[in-house]
Amino acid sequence: MITKISGKLIRVGDDDLQLAVDSLEYQVLIPEFVRRQLQNRLGESISLHTIEYLEGNPAQGRLVPRIVGFQTIVEREFFELFCSVDGVGVRKALRAMVRPVQEVAASIEEQDVKGLSALPGIGPATAERIIAKLRRKVPKFALLVSEAVSAATDGEPDVVSETFEVLRELGHSEADARRLLDAAVGTKKKFKDVQALIQLVYEQAHQA
Repeated sequence: MITKISGKLIRVGDDDLQLAVDSLEYQVLIPEFVRRQLQNRLGESISLHTIEYLEGNPAQGRLVPRIVGFQTIVEREFFELFCSVDGVGVRKALRAMVRPVQEVAASIEEQDVKGLSALPGIGPATAERIIAKLRRKVPKFALLVSEAVSAATDGEPDVVSETFEVLRELGHSEADARRLLDAAVGTKKKFKDVQALIQLVYEQAHQA
C-alpha cells in the first residue's frame, strides 16, 4: 500500500494532480481544500500522505487502483474517519471536503447539521450520521490551525492538541480550552513544547 509519495508537481486539476516521480507520473486524487493549498506550487517538489484504494465493480472484473493525497498525516486521518460514515465513502468525501479539516471538524463537534449539509453531496440525513458517529472523535482535528500553528510551534502542531488535553484535565470545558488556545496562538509567539504553550495561555488569560 502506498502511504506517502514524493515528486515534482506538474499539474493541478479540479479534483486531481500529477506528480513526476523519477521516470513515472502518478495521478493523485485530491479534495478541494488540498487543491487550494497546492495550486500555486507547480514545478516544486512536494510530499503527500496518501490513501490507496480500488475503485470499480468487482463483479464486472474491473477494479482501478486510486491514490488520494493530503499534505499532512492529520488531514489523511480525518479523511479516513469521514469516509467511515455510512453513506459517505471516498468519492463523496472527496467532493464534500471543500473546507479545511479544522472547519469541518468544528462543525461536527458543534453538531452543526446546517453547516455540514451545505457541503457538496452531504444532505441533512448524512450530516446527522456524521455527527452521531464522529462527534466524540474530532476535538483534536477542530484544534488545527494549520500554517499559523505550524509556524508558532516550529512545525509541531501536535503541541496544540496535547495542550488542549492538558487544559481539559485541568477542568476547562472544550469551548473554554479552545478559546484560550486561540488567544495564545493568535499572539504569533513561538512555543516549542506543551509547558511553554500552557504558560503563554495563562499569561494571555491574566492579561484579558
